[in-house]
Amino acid sequence: MALPAVLSENLRLPVIASPLFIISHPELTLAQCKAGVVGAFPALNARPESQLDEWLAMITENLSAHNAAHPERPAAPFAVNQIVHTSNKRLEHDLMMCVKYKVPIVISSLGAVPEVNAAVHSYGGIVLHDVINNRHANSAIRKGADGLIAVAAGAGGHAGTLSPFALVQEIREWFDGPLLLAGAIATGGGILAAQAMGADMAYIGSPFIATTEARASDAYKQAVVEAQANDIVYSNYFTGIHGNYLKSSIRAAGMDPDNLPVADPSKMDFEKATTGAKAWKDIWGCGQGIGAVKAIEPVAAVVDRLEKEYKAARSRLAL
Repeated sequence: MALPAVLSENLRLPVIASPLFIISHPELTLAQCKAGVVGAFPALNARPESQLDEWLAMITENLSAHNAAHPERPAAPFAVNQIVHTSNKRLEHDLMMCVKYKVPIVISSLGAVPEVNAAVHSYGGIVLHDVINNRHANSAIRKGADGLIAVAAGAGGHAGTLSPFALVQEIREWFDGPLLLAGAIATGGGILAAQAMGADMAYIGSPFIATTEARASDAYKQAVVEAQANDIVYSNYFTGIHGNYLKSSIRAAGMDPDNLPVADPSKMDFEKATTGAKAWKDIWGCGQGIGAVKAIEPVAAVVDRLEKEYKAARSRLAL
């Protein structure tokens, strides 16, 4: 099946920059779009909720002006992440804002809800749902999602444990629609590898933490630059859902990253996790691919590097 135009036109690379809690905001999203990859941010990053209206107006107007001024190299589209979990009391409001501004791509997480998909489809948008296993993938498509984001082992933040080879293989046995792969993809070669496995695009987050446009602390950015894969710990202690975090941030908070308690998933409250708790603000989410991140640099430089590596990988394979 051919990819929808919104996932194939105006892109330098087959990449969606994953929405990063607390970190992603209009400056980062716009830089990603203008660099030629889909930029994204979580709706919950706009606080108070009225700020989401302001952010969406800013992004749509800025991209429209950019495209009018640069018709030879229009920006990639943008995406908004909606947390479809009962603890997210803003979902209805935030979804209304996506409808108002006709957000081209909505990424749904932590629950597949037909009403969310119908609202996005009402204006011609598409919904990509992130999943950590084949059962969740089946459910999302049955409920009306247009595509899937396979969140495999090693992805930053909330992530699964399955090998990307196994997860993509199982999904592709029955689904021929848009499929993205997330999980330690931080190089152009990784993007090409995702396509070779059967994914259409790569979903990349952690390399964009260490960018000048990211809304992360200087210490967070530097920690990403200095860390390797073995500096990541997988735990559900901070939000009730398993995720990958930087060990250095856990130690700085006075805890032993190698001996964390196990949380009760039923007590998961995403609203608190993004506003007042340690997760995301003090305990830093990050994926296993960060060994490829060598410096804090602008988004444009990151995308330039990825494109150069992607082309080099294709050349090595004579593609």
